Amino acid sequence: MDDCSQTPLFTFGVIADIQYANIDDGFNYKRTRKRYYRSSLQLLRNARESWSSTAVKPRFILQLGDIIDGFNKRYEASDEALDTVMREFSFSPLRVHHVWGNHEFYNFSRDTLLHSKLNSISYCDRGSEPPCGDIYAYHFSPAPGFRFVVLDAYDVSLLGREDSSVQHINALNILKKHNNNDDLNHPPASEGLEQRFVKFNGGFSKDQLEWLDGVLSLADEKRERVTIVSHLPVHPSSTEPICLSWNYDELLVILQAHNSVVCFMAGHDHDGGYHLDKDSGVHHLTLEGVIETPPDSSAFGTVSVYEDRMVLKGNGRISDRELLFL
Repeated sequence: MDDCSQTPLFTFGVIADIQYANIDDGFNYKRTRKRYYRSSLQLLRNARESWSSTAVKPRFILQLGDIIDGFNKRYEASDEALDTVMREFSFSPLRVHHVWGNHEFYNFSRDTLLHSKLNSISYCDRGSEPPCGDIYAYHFSPAPGFRFVVLDAYDVSLLGREDSSVQHINALNILKKHNNNDDLNHPPASEGLEQRFVKFNGGFSKDQLEWLDGVLSLADEKRERVTIVSHLPVHPSSTEPICLSWNYDELLVILQAHNSVVCFMAGHDHDGGYHLDKDSGVHHLTLEGVIETPPDSSAFGTVSVYEDRMVLKGNGRISDRELLFL
C-alpha cells in the first residue's frame, strides 16, 4: 500500500483510549468486553518505542482522549495515574497533542484540565485565535499545505462542569429532551441514532462551530489539507450510534461545506470504524481503543502524509488504510 520509493512529507503517530489504571483487569459498562487497565501502559510503551525506532521519525503524536480511566477517581489515584502515563510519553522527544474525552472529565474538572499537562494548546500556530471562553480547541500546521484542528467534543456536556453552572444546566436540558432515564448513561433507545443521547457523550457549542467554520474558510483559501481530531466520532457510519456526538449532524454540515477537509479522526468507540463520505470526500476514521486490546497485541498507528494521500500503517487491532485526497 505504502510506496517505499517515495519519501513522505511527514509522518505522525496516533493512539486512542489508553485508559490506564493500576488495577486488575475488568469489563466494560455492559460487562461484555474485557478491559486491560494495567497492561495498557505497556502497550503505550510499545507504541512509543516503535515510533522512536522508525527511520522517519513522526513529527508529532495525536492522543485521541481517555488517557486514564475513570476508576482512578474512585481510588483517589487520578494524579498518580496521569503522572505515570505522562512520564511514559516524556521518554520520547515527540510532541504530543492531547484530545479530551469523557474519562478525562471523570477524573478532573474542566478548569483543572485547562491548567494541566493535558492542555497542549501552546502547540497551536503562533497568532492563531482559539475559541472564546473555556473551549479547548486549537489548530496547527506541521508542514506547508497541511493543517490539523483539535476539537472539544465535551464543550456542551454534563461532564467537567459544576452542577450549578449555566453550561451544565443547558446540557442537562438538551439531554433530558431525548433521554428520560433515571440513569442518563443508559441510552433512551435500544437502537438507532437516539442512542447517542447519553451522559458519557457531549456536543459542540455554537461558538466552537462558528470558530471551526472560520478556520476552515481560511484553509480553503490557502488550499490546505485539513485533518480534524475529536474524541467523539461525527459520522453515523464510522461508529456505533451510542458513541456519536450529540450534534454530529451540525458538524457534518460544516465539513461538507469546506473542500479543505480530508479526514476526521476520533476515538471513543473501542471497536474502531471507518467511512468515506462520498458527498464531501472526507475520510472518517475511528481508532480502536488500547484499553480493550489484549496484552499480546497492540493498537496504534503511524500515518505517512503525501501530496495526494495519507497512508495509515496500523499495528495489532488497527488496520492499514490508504486515505486518498479526493
